[in-house]
Amino acid sequence: MTDLINLMNDLLWGSILVYLLVGVGIYFTVRLGFIQFRHFGHMFSVLRNSRKSDQSGISSFQALCTSLAARVGTGNMAGVAVALTLGGPGAIFWMWMTAMLGMATSFAESTLAQLYKTRDRDGNYRGGPAYYMEKGLGMRWMGVLFSIFLIIAFGLVFNAVQANSISSAMHTAFGFEPIYVGIAIVLISSFVIFGGIRKIARTAELIVPIMALAYILIAMVVMILNIEKLPSVLSLVFRSAFGLEQAAAGGLGYAIAQAMIHGVKRGLFSNEAGMGSAPNAAASATPYPPHPASQGYVQMLGVFVDTIVICSATVAIILMSGEYVPHGEITGIELTQRALSSQVGDWGSIFIALAIFFFAFTSIIANYSYAETNLIFLEHNNKKGLVVFRMIVLGMVMFGSLATLPTVWSMADVTMGLMAIVNLIAILLLSGTVVKLAKDYNRQLKAGKLPTFDANDYPELKSQLEDGIWDSKSK
Repeated sequence: MTDLINLMNDLLWGSILVYLLVGVGIYFTVRLGFIQFRHFGHMFSVLRNSRKSDQSGISSFQALCTSLAARVGTGNMAGVAVALTLGGPGAIFWMWMTAMLGMATSFAESTLAQLYKTRDRDGNYRGGPAYYMEKGLGMRWMGVLFSIFLIIAFGLVFNAVQANSISSAMHTAFGFEPIYVGIAIVLISSFVIFGGIRKIARTAELIVPIMALAYILIAMVVMILNIEKLPSVLSLVFRSAFGLEQAAAGGLGYAIAQAMIHGVKRGLFSNEAGMGSAPNAAASATPYPPHPASQGYVQMLGVFVDTIVICSATVAIILMSGEYVPHGEITGIELTQRALSSQVGDWGSIFIALAIFFFAFTSIIANYSYAETNLIFLEHNNKKGLVVFRMIVLGMVMFGSLATLPTVWSMADVTMGLMAIVNLIAILLLSGTVVKLAKDYNRQLKAGKLPTFDANDYPELKSQLEDGIWDSKSK
């Protein structure tokens, strides 16, 4: 079984996804006029009014925190360490590139999710790639395929990955046995998961900003303590990215390929741009300005914060510590813990354990919310099926607490890759709609108006939209 998973991994990431992700990122960057750079400041302007919501949707800030809850977790701490160990420091450069290009991809998928969202039987907004595949492309079969991949990836495998990192960190810091850590995670997660989408959003809104700021502050302390090392660390990252470190020893092409593959892979796992996950949170929001593109800007910011800010914090902690050994045996969350402890003392390991607990815990509940949205797409609000699924999710959390790291990571990579391929094809097919919405938003913004989407201006789109959602915006 392990050999089969590794074979699929090599096929997906060695031959298909690296080129597809980078290609789609470049495509949307160019078609949207380098939107992530031209409108960088506007992302923060949209966030200033992000607390507004209505009875059907969560606020844009809650949607951002929910998507960050899923993004910020194992990938930011354990994933960066894995990328460094397997791909070398050059992998970090490709993580950054994946994020910068991925911001445009994230704008596209989140804008589409907002446009094609629906209401569930409880009156809450639901949406995401499966919904825009069905409504925008008229391909329900494609939405079903995506939903199945997402449910396996986020509902099951990714939650096992997050639980795995929590149990590993707790064992390293406190000596807790994984089985007891697993039981604790299951109990706490069940309390939030059974509370529904709004409880998940409120929990993420409370925990994520506090933990993200605390982690960034710790990384800044490490950087200040080692400020003289900063130029050499940056030089190492850029030189390794293009194989300059390895050129003298031969194997230049292989070194670059490994850095690129592991950097893109871990970058996608961390920021999820193009994967089709964050759009499920974006669709749940009541956007302000009341236009689908405003959620595109909010979720672009999520990609930036996740990779350029938080992942870079982990890079600084590890590379400035002296604990990093190329292709070393110590990797994952343990390497991050050792690196911080070497800088600030034994409490560093405890801090990382607590940080990964909160980050990974919020990832578990946000991942579940994504899976729930797609289960509803498949089953149309089958409440009994939802209860059964929640129990299966909690079972996978327990499994992840006890499983071995390499197997769990490999399973995550395969399911993530399959999801991404389906979603990337869909957003490419709908790219004309993305460009149309971006132009509409920016035309109104330049005219000094509050960008507001009026479905009546686009009869070719109105027939695809659910009644009563965007109609009210035009009245």
